[in-house]
Amino acid sequence: MTRLKKLPLAAALLTLSGAALFTPQNRAMSAEKTVSAPLLPFDGVRAPDFPAGFPWLNTQKPLSLRALRGKVVLLDFWTYGCINCMHILPDLKRLEAKYPNELVVISVHSAKFEAESSVKAVRNAVLRYKIEHPVLVDQKMRVWSEYAVKAWPTLVLIDPTGRVAGQVAGEGHYARLDATIAQLIDKAKKRGELSQTPLKFALERAKVAPSPLSFPGKVMANGGTLYIADSGHNRLVRASKDGKVEAVVGSGIAGLQDGSFQTAQFNNPQGLALDGDKLYVADTNNHALRVVDFAQKTVTTLAGNGKQAAYGSKGGVGTETSLSSPWDVLKVGDSLVIAMAGNHQIWKMDLLSGKVGVYAGSGAEARRDGAFLSAAFAQTSGLELVGDKIFAADSETSTIRALDLKNQSVKTIAGGDLFDFGDRDGRGDSVRLQHPLGITSDGKNLYLADTYNSKIKRLDPKTGSVSTLFAGGLNEPGGLSFDDTTGALFIADTNHGLIKRLDVARKTTQTLSFSGLKPPLISTPAPKTETLLVAMDATQILAPDAKGNLVFEAKLPKGFHLNREAPLKLTTKVSGDGLTLGQSSVSGAKFVLPLQIPLQTAKKGSGTVEISAFISYCNDGPGAVCKVESVKQRIDFEVKEGGAKDMKIAAVLP
Repeated sequence: MTRLKKLPLAAALLTLSGAALFTPQNRAMSAEKTVSAPLLPFDGVRAPDFPAGFPWLNTQKPLSLRALRGKVVLLDFWTYGCINCMHILPDLKRLEAKYPNELVVISVHSAKFEAESSVKAVRNAVLRYKIEHPVLVDQKMRVWSEYAVKAWPTLVLIDPTGRVAGQVAGEGHYARLDATIAQLIDKAKKRGELSQTPLKFALERAKVAPSPLSFPGKVMANGGTLYIADSGHNRLVRASKDGKVEAVVGSGIAGLQDGSFQTAQFNNPQGLALDGDKLYVADTNNHALRVVDFAQKTVTTLAGNGKQAAYGSKGGVGTETSLSSPWDVLKVGDSLVIAMAGNHQIWKMDLLSGKVGVYAGSGAEARRDGAFLSAAFAQTSGLELVGDKIFAADSETSTIRALDLKNQSVKTIAGGDLFDFGDRDGRGDSVRLQHPLGITSDGKNLYLADTYNSKIKRLDPKTGSVSTLFAGGLNEPGGLSFDDTTGALFIADTNHGLIKRLDVARKTTQTLSFSGLKPPLISTPAPKTETLLVAMDATQILAPDAKGNLVFEAKLPKGFHLNREAPLKLTTKVSGDGLTLGQSSVSGAKFVLPLQIPLQTAKKGSGTVEISAFISYCNDGPGAVCKVESVKQRIDFEVKEGGAKDMKIAAVLP
């Protein structure tokens, strides 16, 4: 097989302008250094097929380019901690919607951080970011190397004959990708090479039951109250520390809409800042700042127009300007200080004038100390004010930075650099963290959510000394808040979908339970399920004093089989006299077809058996389809001479 890396890369690798690029070889490459070029077809290069044995998500079976001949294939090389990679997800969804039968998008996850390399971690990211196309877990970056990829994100187009049609790096390329895909489709149609057979995939979300909280990103403790960014459910929750829910803000629909608590819409809200009855919110995927007024029970947009700010943007006035993935917010006097993760900067909004703009950071993605406007950050995601300093969790450099408000300068107090990360306590530059997202303070010490190490660490800001405080039972915590009243830390245990209380002195945790909190029905759509009522004959006659079976048979469509990675369950209920079933419920591995449940009849009697079955089933091959059906039926029975030993129920599934 011809490797792409052996070809003239100047022809195959076309880098377009529009966004910062994240490169392991060259650290960070800003937009000013990229070269603008059209995305032209590159015929003659056979695309390397996917390695055998690599893990796949969002598909029942591994895919191959050979099996996808006839489709335009778009490979998205990403790593889930990269904000630029997140920015192109809306573009991918737009392209999938525009070319539903001609285009197949495949995300190739080539991990930057060690913690990002496990299948479980990637699956959590797929669920968190609601990715609905196949994902290949690129072990040891093999596919990355075979396609000569240099930066996250990189997009590779493959034409319907299996040849590379072009490759672009960075974000902001929707228009050129759209035009090129249209050209490839038109060309393939004329040659009779295009397949328009729809493909459907077995999504990971079909295997997960809804939970009260979904990937909570941030939490804030104030007095006796907790404020939670229920990020995956696109809403906010206010509750007492003992778990009593006081308010739910947002309908759960992903969108940018002001209004009442019931009708307002958010999209992946993260950072929170409280000022009296007002809660300021970094509404990340809406690229907006919102304010929740608990006195008036309303939500209002303060800044951001819902569009992502272009690289190099300087800001503007309120809702007339664009922001870029604000991840945290801090109230300082009459201003809001914003961790503008998408632009690798710190911004500030004057609440009196409504003006918002750059406060610190040149926009380069790097660790660079110095004066506010010449310093450089990398995806800052957490902020904390202590005295006259703002401390920042700079996620992509895996460092903690200090912004001195008096002399307007930035200094790194602990951690490594863009590609100097790990898990090592120590002091200053010798410390190694891994993508920290959260930071809080007790007034003396700083506490860090060392996210990809799944640990809570303590930092002395005067010495830069870091030590592990807690290292058990967390999964990528994204936020934490020190509670002044109890001396405890409240942790947003993001991937577990939980809020935990950490006793700092005892180093023990307690999981909080929020009574009455339910997931919004619309935020995590369940797989399509139809209730099938099984047509049965009239009353079934059963022999007296007989041992037999209730036999349930569900005929699957040709080529389909039970999906044992999803729920399989049958429950029964008997009313009346004369019949006893050996089991009332069968699930999991014991659910086989035909399913037989032992029964025993008495000398006489009559009644009704109610059955309810939940069945998931899939077919084989590339683009496998998975279905979930619910089967329900009531069957009357009578025990008398001349009857059968078995009661039989059959269903034909679509």
